[in-house]
Amino acid sequence: MDRIAVISDLHGNLTALHAALDDIRRREITRIFCLGDLIGKGPRSAEVVDLSRAVCELTVRGNWDEFILDTSTDDPVKRWHQQQLGPERLGYLAGLPNTIEFLLSGRQVRLFHASQVSVFHRIHMDDTPERHLAMFDNTAFTGDGPPPSVVGYGDIHDAYVKNFAGHCLFNAGSVGNPLDMPLAAYAILEGRYGDAAPGPFSIQIARLPYDIEAEIRAAEELAMPDLPPYADELRTARYRGAPKEKDK
Repeated sequence: MDRIAVISDLHGNLTALHAALDDIRRREITRIFCLGDLIGKGPRSAEVVDLSRAVCELTVRGNWDEFILDTSTDDPVKRWHQQQLGPERLGYLAGLPNTIEFLLSGRQVRLFHASQVSVFHRIHMDDTPERHLAMFDNTAFTGDGPPPSVVGYGDIHDAYVKNFAGHCLFNAGSVGNPLDMPLAAYAILEGRYGDAAPGPFSIQIARLPYDIEAEIRAAEELAMPDLPPYADELRTARYRGAPKEKDK
């Protein structure tokens, strides 16, 4: 049996990435795929890009990885992250593909960042069955490969696994900016990699603690903009754009 670690939404959080990679090594998993959003939000996007490039066999592009490419922006937060990255890393992000496709124990697996439509088209865990089932469609974004029976994505920072209508949909959660609980999350796929014959198959969500305060201190030392909402997200796993209880 082969195992694949699927990491996503690293968001410049080097402390969380090291914790996830330590856990992956402890489990003796050697194949790592990344579902994008390597950069942004957190303070050390450059280091995260470099480490991810070194350890990930395949990586797709996320929405942050795409909109950070607009060097004409006057947004001070985006400009700060662009300056941390530099032109060579921006070029790497620009060249990332839309999808990862492979066979696992007779199942066609497709991985992408957000949805079958684009890196900006968001699908939540509690969306309708129709929107979830559409994630398995071939589109201009995915191309016309074999239709998948397993789809995995990131983007929403909320890990889950759902089986329905002969399909399996999973979200790998977020390593660097989880928004369901304040623990780094990633997925582990197990099966026979590249094998068209039906066989055993499983998906597991791994969650682990890391030193959140150390990452916040790193952001403070680098004078990262937008630090207060970032620190609050790491500590509470609550999205900065979510309505407050009194506003609901």
